[in-house]
Amino acid sequence: MATADPRAMLLDLDDTIINYGGNTDAAWRTVCDDAAHAVDGLDAAALLAEIHRVRTWYWSDPDRHREGRADLRAASRRIVEQALRHLGYAGGDLAPRIAEAYRDRREAAMQLFPGALETLQRWRNRGITLGLVTNGTGADQRAKIERFALAPYFEHILIEGEFGCGKPDARVYRAALDGVRATPAQTWFVGDNLEWDIAAPQRLGLFTVWVDNARSGLPAEAAVRPHRIVNALAELS
Repeated sequence: MATADPRAMLLDLDDTIINYGGNTDAAWRTVCDDAAHAVDGLDAAALLAEIHRVRTWYWSDPDRHREGRADLRAASRRIVEQALRHLGYAGGDLAPRIAEAYRDRREAAMQLFPGALETLQRWRNRGITLGLVTNGTGADQRAKIERFALAPYFEHILIEGEFGCGKPDARVYRAALDGVRATPAQTWFVGDNLEWDIAAPQRLGLFTVWVDNARSGLPAEAAVRPHRIVNALAELS
């Protein structure tokens, strides 16, 4: 385990600095309940279960994941459309209404993890150069960065939609290292995704910290082993 401060730290954004935990399932549950009240015969529990099944399938494929994160609202519509079709409710505007309501609820509920800004500031005060590396569209991610006033904390910000490719492409990490003017041996990567934020940076020689916000522990089948595991970003300060 590294003990001295690194020269630079690269950080993920979603589910590392910005907290979505808990509101995803709650938002889906609410919009399914609302839809069931509005549509005769539609069972909220069955719709929720089918959406969960389709979501798991949809986001499990790297190509679908890359396509979906380029337009999250369209991805949610496709997921709901497929779920409703399996339940015998095809066509009409029900799927778009459910998907839009879900996205609106999820975005409204997102917030910073407790102590996130204070942690970033403490690192800056210690002379550590910070970089932000996030997948998603430029518009979506810039809106989050602006909403939570994150830009001043980072020397370099790399967003998939602006750069042209995203994690876990090795070009992303190399460009981010150039942006913070550090070598892999001088740099930590901190994030919640075991492939994008841990395995891929490790292949390039970075020290990695997995943020296990769910406190679920490493999956038994996980091949990757982070150098360090924390339950919240603030634990690293």
